[in-house]
Amino acid sequence: MRRCAVTVLLALLVSGCAGSDAGASGEAGGTVTVLAAASLSEAFTVLGERFEGEHPGTRVRLSFAASSELATQATQGAPADVFAAAAPEPMEGVVAAGAVRGEPTVFARNRLQLVVPAGNPGGVRGLADLSRPELDVALCAPDVPCGAAARQVFAAAGLTPAPDTLEADAKATLTKVALGEVDAALVYRTDVLAAGSAVQGLPTPEAAGVVNDYPVAVLAAAPNPAAARDFVALVLSARGRSVLADAGFELP
Repeated sequence: MRRCAVTVLLALLVSGCAGSDAGASGEAGGTVTVLAAASLSEAFTVLGERFEGEHPGTRVRLSFAASSELATQATQGAPADVFAAAAPEPMEGVVAAGAVRGEPTVFARNRLQLVVPAGNPGGVRGLADLSRPELDVALCAPDVPCGAAARQVFAAAGLTPAPDTLEADAKATLTKVALGEVDAALVYRTDVLAAGSAVQGLPTPEAAGVVNDYPVAVLAAAPNPAAARDFVALVLSARGRSVLADAGFELP
């Protein structure tokens, strides 16, 4: 009897250790937390649902905001697994802080587009109209990727805009247009596509030469590194690229 008891005890100890190791490595479900640029909201929501369907027992928690804000969270040790930025600069800061595992990978590209409310009540004809003082104009704040890109577009076109409001990210800027609170804005063309009939995108040839690369990486402090690697693999896969293309992103 004593020998049997010892055998059972050893089996339980081995089983317990195996379960602990699986949890620590992230192989046994749990949650994968993804910090993603606001402009990725639609595409990453689809990818998150697809990931959960392919990984029963794993939940994807998506946190969307300006890339600069998310980069700060990542460098300050927020409990997150993946970071996807709307420009290389925020990711470079996270890499420099030693908060990334391996090398980031560019998975998508985006450009800006002039957008107006449905029906174009302000009679906006082109980018130069954003300098008209009688128009209400929204732009992204200059410290976020869509704002930095807008600054490049205006500089290349030799224009000085007259924004009435500077918003925290591209989605917040687009919301101002969709609600009719401003006459025009400059946001990512993927956001214009996602807004559907609530807004109207206008040709913006001045933005053709300004391209935002979107990098993604597993974070060094990832609580669930195995699931994080799997999520990044999905983003980079043919299935992930198809979702991104459907959302209007260019593919590298």
